[in-house]
Amino acid sequence: MPQANNKLQLIEFKGITLPVVAVTVRSLQPDALAKAASALFGDDPFFDGDAAVLELSQLGDLAEADWPRVHRVLKLYGLNVIGVRGGSEELRQTAAAVGLPAYASVHRSPATPAPEMPPAPPPAAEEPVANAAPTSVGSSGVKPTLFVDRPLRSGQQVYARGGDLVVLAAVNAGAEVIADGSIHIYAPLRGRALAGASGAEDARILCTRFDAELVSIAGLYRTFDAGVPAAMAGKPVQVRLTENTGDDPGRLLVEPLKTD
Repeated sequence: MPQANNKLQLIEFKGITLPVVAVTVRSLQPDALAKAASALFGDDPFFDGDAAVLELSQLGDLAEADWPRVHRVLKLYGLNVIGVRGGSEELRQTAAAVGLPAYASVHRSPATPAPEMPPAPPPAAEEPVANAAPTSVGSSGVKPTLFVDRPLRSGQQVYARGGDLVVLAAVNAGAEVIADGSIHIYAPLRGRALAGASGAEDARILCTRFDAELVSIAGLYRTFDAGVPAAMAGKPVQVRLTENTGDDPGRLLVEPLKTD
């Protein structure tokens, strides 16, 4: 019988799946990006070295950018930019010149669920929490959900990576709740809520008592530095994106939530 070839292969190829954050940018001015990122994430790194692809489709015919500075701004928040997609041919060429290849744009149905993540116990809400894996609930195949049942104080943060977040206690001013899916808050929201953190434009924020500092869906955000409008203050509210029709790229809509 022929002997088995046990020689060690120096190179092996295996298919794997890695999480990549899609970051839609509506400006490539480094100072503007830094200001927007600071409003969303504060001054500390938010991501854990996640790979990121920049979505350039909202930039029109922009032909060039200061890519090294753009990269440095996003690196401050823990994002490693690995490429771009969309945008003008000239802009993609300038990105390729600094080592950022162009990826094909893939349009998914809004009904496509976020990928499942391994189950993990919910974090204690009394300490700052970031990048928490959501707790899987129900039978196999059910979208993972993270539940938080303690109030969040100023400076505390909870992130439901890969799924939805359900909060059963107050999110106080200065606290932050983030989810790759939707966020449901059955208590006062006085801090910041960011849904669709990985780019899911069909994500929503649902809150029974709205007094937020900032809300965001898929990177499009609205602040309330002057306070929440009287028509919504302290009332049930829904936050969502309007439909992207091509001519209209979609808008962030904050509207009363009908509960009867």
